[in-house]
Amino acid sequence: MRIYEECRQRISGRAVNGLRKRFGEQTVLNGIGFTVAKGETVAVLGRSGTGKSVLLKLLVGLEKPEAGSIQICGQPIPDLKPRELNDVRKKIGFLFQGAALYDSLTVGENVSFPLERHTRLSASERQNKVQELLWDVGLDSDLDKMPSQISGGMQKRVGLARALALDPELLLLDEPTAGLDPITSAEIGKLISDLQERRKITSVVVTHDVRGAKSFADRLILLHEGNILVEGDFRDLQKSEDRFVSHFMSAA
Repeated sequence: MRIYEECRQRISGRAVNGLRKRFGEQTVLNGIGFTVAKGETVAVLGRSGTGKSVLLKLLVGLEKPEAGSIQICGQPIPDLKPRELNDVRKKIGFLFQGAALYDSLTVGENVSFPLERHTRLSASERQNKVQELLWDVGLDSDLDKMPSQISGGMQKRVGLARALALDPELLLLDEPTAGLDPITSAEIGKLISDLQERRKITSVVVTHDVRGAKSFADRLILLHEGNILVEGDFRDLQKSEDRFVSHFMSAA
C-alpha cells in the first residue's frame, strides 16, 4: 500500500498491495490492492464480517498481515518498530465505530486528550483548539457535557473532532453512521463531506451504509469474500451487472 510518498504528495502505484489476512482457517482479505490519492475519500463497502474493520486495523498496525505491503507517509507499516509506528500514528486520525469516548471526561476534555499527550500547546492554546474543533462539528456549546449526556450521533461528532485534533494527514473512519437513525446518519454523512471539503484530508471510510457513502465518498470499493469485487464511483457500481453488486447497491 502506498498512502503518500512524503505525506503531502499524490500517491503513485498501489495503496494496499497484495494484502492478505487470515484468522485460523478463515481468509479475511485475499491479496487486495487499491490506491488512495491525496485529498480523496475512499469508502470501503461490504457486508458485516467481510474484513472492513480488519483493514483499518492493518493500516494502523494493530494487526499484522500474512502478506502484502502497506505504506503510509512513506513508511512500511508492518515492518515498523513500536516507536516508529507511534510517530506515523500521530499523522492518522481514527474514528472508532462506537466513538470510544472516555466516560469520565467531558466532551472538551475528550477532544483535548490527544493535544495534551502529543503537543506542547499551552492550556489556553489547547482550549482554543478544542473550541474550534467542536465548532467544526456543531458542538461548541456542549464543551462541558459528559458523554452520557449527549446522543449517539453527538458522540460520533465528538469522536470525529478528537480524530481531527492533531491535524492528521490521513483520516480513518470505522462505520461512522452505524447504529444511527436515518436522519442522524445523513447529518453525519454531510458533516464528513463538509469537513473533507474544508480540510482536504485524505480519508478511508469503512461502512455498509451505501446511501451514506454516496454522499461523501469520491470512490467506492466493494469487498466480498476477501476480494475487491468492484471499484469506482457510485455510478460505476450502480451500472455493474454482477448479481451481488446489484443486490448490495439496491439499498442506496
